[in-house]
Amino acid sequence: MQLLINGLSKTYSNGVQAIKNVSLTLNEGMFGLLGPNGAGKSSLMRTIATLQEADEGSIYLDHIDVLKEKTAVRQLLGYLPQEFGVYPKISAEQMLDHIAQLKGISSKGERKELVGYLLDKVNLYKDKRKNLGGYSGGMKQRFGIAQALMGKPRLIIVDEPTAGLDPAERNRFYNLLSEIGENTIVILSTHIVEDVSTLCSRFAIICQGEVLFAGSPDEAINQLDRKIFSKVIPKNDILKYRQNYNVISAQLKAGELLIRILSEFDPLDGFTSTVPNLEDVYFTHIGSKVDINTV
Repeated sequence: MQLLINGLSKTYSNGVQAIKNVSLTLNEGMFGLLGPNGAGKSSLMRTIATLQEADEGSIYLDHIDVLKEKTAVRQLLGYLPQEFGVYPKISAEQMLDHIAQLKGISSKGERKELVGYLLDKVNLYKDKRKNLGGYSGGMKQRFGIAQALMGKPRLIIVDEPTAGLDPAERNRFYNLLSEIGENTIVILSTHIVEDVSTLCSRFAIICQGEVLFAGSPDEAINQLDRKIFSKVIPKNDILKYRQNYNVISAQLKAGELLIRILSEFDPLDGFTSTVPNLEDVYFTHIGSKVDINTV
């Protein structure tokens, strides 16, 4: 199965152009959509999920026209939005059973088995009879993941899925998505670089509605080979260094700053050549669009 996005654009009534001529090809597996808050990730996700119209462009899921054949897409879709509500006075077990019926699973025994499997996968089985209104933020997030996986979807969209999860829950979620992504198109929208580097074989960086890079993490990192240099400086000197070098990140440690710069040649001046990582790729691309001090 393949998802083909071509020339997609969307401008809201307030004049904000959230998606600008986006073209991407996604095959089975994990695809990361990486960008800062407000980059257009959620707008793109909602359009793919048939929740809003596009102004221009096309989206095809194999032979299905996503923008026109919404019902056909929804039968194959699992979706976890960034923010979602729950019915507070119904249990997780009852709600998932209801969703299973909506997905066309008529056998009560099959539904029970599937609901139990999904609740176990997201570590909610022991709380299956607890009303959703009594769930913590992290538990609600895990429930959202379970409902997105109902019905063996062929396309799964998860928008900022690790928000509110503790490290153990995040690791469980990583393993679950990796397992599912073997035979499914999974789109992971996030502003957390670690999510992409841990899970995704391919990804795109999006900022201000535009795709700035699309490829594999290794390809992206290799492009920066021997171009990243680091140095520890007094924090009061940061403005001077920003004037003289392309500073892509700065991390405060014990009153001093560890800065990383992008340079085509060795800048000397006490800098050390540093192995690039995906965070360097991210800041290098979005630095041309936004002030990285605010990201």
